[in-house]
Amino acid sequence: MATTKDQERAIELIGEAMKLQMAEEFDDAIRLYKESIALYPTADAHTYLGWAYSFKGRLNEAIAQCEIAIELDPEFGNPYNDIGVYLMQQQKLDDAIPWLERAKNAKCYEPRHFPYINLGRVYLTKGMIQKALEEFGGALEINPADRELAQLTEELQRKLQ
Repeated sequence: MATTKDQERAIELIGEAMKLQMAEEFDDAIRLYKESIALYPTADAHTYLGWAYSFKGRLNEAIAQCEIAIELDPEFGNPYNDIGVYLMQQQKLDDAIPWLERAKNAKCYEPRHFPYINLGRVYLTKGMIQKALEEFGGALEINPADRELAQLTEELQRKLQ
């Protein structure tokens, strides 16, 4: 059983690992995420470990970490979205859709507009422009300041006319 001190240190390690990951020091970030998990496993640590694995091209391991995160906290939306993205990267678009839908409906998820954008990208790749527009519209309702997405949406709407 983890002590409060172990839990606090585990959270600190996640923060340190994220800084390393942002600096593209993936091996060191992976090491710290694993140290955090050894002290006190959290959905965050497993999700971010998966994210670090994805940057190394280790998508199956990334998916496995997200599945562990979901077991730990089924309300945490990030691992659902991340699995969807990893499946997209593997060209498994149809398999990605239910994961991204689950991310949209998760109780705890920020940034909430990401799964909408990712679903829109799936549908756009599949040539389903109207469905893509619906998802992009959902993203813009949540994050209206996304000018790039607004511009893409306008271009797609012109194509449909």
